[in-house]
Amino acid sequence: MKKEHKLSQEQIKQLLKTARGQLEAIITMYENDRYCVDITKQILALQALLKKANNFILHDHIHGCVKDAMDAHQTEEKLKELADIMALLQL
Repeated sequence: MKKEHKLSQEQIKQLLKTARGQLEAIITMYENDRYCVDITKQILALQALLKKANNFILHDHIHGCVKDAMDAHQTEEKLKELADIMALLQL
C-alpha cells in the first residue's frame, strides 16, 4: 500500500509553475525544429508532472470539500462532481 504524501499549497503551485516552464520550453523546441522524439519525451514528462499535480489537488478536494460535505450530510453534489471527474480521467 502506498504511503500518502500531502503537499502544501505552495508545493502544488510550484509543480504547476514548473509545468508552465516545461510547456514554454517545449514550444521553443518545436519552434526551433528540434528532433521530434526529443519533443515527444518532453511532452510525456509534462503530462506526468500535470498528472502528479492533479492527483494532489484531487486528494485535497476529497479530504477537504468532500469530507466537509459528508460531515454536513450534503454529499450528492460532491459525489456527482467526483463521478464527472472520474469519467474525464477514464477511470
